[in-house]
Amino acid sequence: MNNPAISDTGLIEVLLERLNKQRLPHALQLQKKVDAGEVLNDFDMEFLAAVIDDTNAVKPIYDRHPEYQPLISKVIELYTYIVLKAAENEAKHS
Repeated sequence: MNNPAISDTGLIEVLLERLNKQRLPHALQLQKKVDAGEVLNDFDMEFLAAVIDDTNAVKPIYDRHPEYQPLISKVIELYTYIVLKAAENEAKHS
């Protein structure tokens, strides 16, 4: 019988590498942007939508690995902050 938790190892490594090299640096740039009062452009919004879709798609993997829950929670907090601050900035610019 296959153990899904064991077979997730390679995928988790890829997801963490993508987080460290692509997603997190871009998110931190977006955080600076919204903290400066700027609004997000279409590319920024597409990035956030893709991140949300991807997070939902791999949720079963993270559910099988509770050791990653603190990291996932922090990342979700960051994206939530970006979205809320961007909405606030958008309202100010309207």
